[in-house]
Amino acid sequence: MDPLKSISSIAGSGMEAQSLRMRIASENIANARSTATTPGGSPYMRKTVHFAAQPMRGLGASQVSVSQLGTDQNTPFAVEHDPGNPAADANGNVKMPNVNPLVEMADLREAGRSYSANLQMMKQARSMISQTIDLLRAG
Repeated sequence: MDPLKSISSIAGSGMEAQSLRMRIASENIANARSTATTPGGSPYMRKTVHFAAQPMRGLGASQVSVSQLGTDQNTPFAVEHDPGNPAADANGNVKMPNVNPLVEMADLREAGRSYSANLQMMKQARSMISQTIDLLRAG
């Protein structure tokens, strides 16, 4: 595969993965206070994204792909006392989502920076292709 096309392919896969990561983090933030619809039920559970490297033949480089979308099973739900909430149990306690907005904002920021870095790689590859074409025309 042409090295410049490879750069674009690798950067494109990174942009796609980070775009999904930003969407999931935004969804988690939007649902940070979403309780259950039934008394004592489980609220919104934080979603997670897992990545995997996909080696590219003959290049010694890898593309990134989403290997799994999951839910955070390790972080417990917070419990708040709110007897007036429709999701409150018999004791007036409500399970709250296991979403920490600060963690999600940090993840969102990191994903945005990674997306920007991949976009810069894509721009550099396009610039190199353009300069190569210009050199071929001049020669």
